[in-house]
Amino acid sequence: MSKQQNSMKQHMGMKAASRISNTVVYIILVAMSVIWLIPFVCIVIQSFRINPTGMTRYLLVNPEAALKPGLEIRFGFDNYIRLWNSDFPRWYLNTFIIALVVAVVQTVIVLCMSYTLSRFRFKLRKPMMQFMLILGMFPGMLSMIILYQVLKDLGLALENAVPGLILVYVASSGMGYYVSKGFFDTIPKSLDEAARIDGATRAQVLFKIILPLAKPIVIYTILTAFMGPWGDFVFARYISNGRIAAYNVAVGLQSWLATDTMTGQNYTMFCAGGVIVAVPVVILFMCLQRYYVEGVTGGAVKG
Repeated sequence: MSKQQNSMKQHMGMKAASRISNTVVYIILVAMSVIWLIPFVCIVIQSFRINPTGMTRYLLVNPEAALKPGLEIRFGFDNYIRLWNSDFPRWYLNTFIIALVVAVVQTVIVLCMSYTLSRFRFKLRKPMMQFMLILGMFPGMLSMIILYQVLKDLGLALENAVPGLILVYVASSGMGYYVSKGFFDTIPKSLDEAARIDGATRAQVLFKIILPLAKPIVIYTILTAFMGPWGDFVFARYISNGRIAAYNVAVGLQSWLATDTMTGQNYTMFCAGGVIVAVPVVILFMCLQRYYVEGVTGGAVKG
């Protein structure tokens, strides 16, 4: 009887310790989530603030309103109306066109390169993979000057920065084969061999057999290809070089912040633009989160 009581006590002790540890972990995660979400909540609230439209030290209540009537904070959709009457729609369209074209072209290139390196065995295969791996370690900023000069000579900079940015984003797509190749390595090669015996071509094997089985990695590749141009700032600003009509949303919104230090009229409109830019991406990730995680974990294997 004493042994049973001791085992029960040990079990209850372990259960209590597990509950305490889980509670501590949950408290830490909740605290981290609150800290992480506070800036986003502030941006959303500021996007609806009407007066004043510059940057302020308060969020919901103006401390000076108690002393000076008429300074109470008012909220509305004025910033969003002003937003669509500005250059923002043009910037948004530029960004959407760049991201959409890059997502389609880059996904095709990456998947074809990954399938080739996963299934074919040819000379210089491993040296080529190692070369692309080493080359990818160098930051892209090292080539910004020469890329700008090349694009300018081709007429793809300044006012024509949109096609120039598409060309640059797509040019090195094949180097991003790592995760996709790892996912393709997990698919049995016997499927390829069976399809080849039935008379299927390599392209038919890839697009009709392998890709339907690799849906998570396809969605992962599309999302990563779309998000790169969507949030790019440094290179997009460098290529457009002050041409407002060629800006993407990141460069355009930053120009409002820079002007805000002098005019004090664009901060709330900047917040409204940030909300509009973030909403589609958040919805996209929430709908495709499961496939995104499966693509990352499925591709994280030794190739």
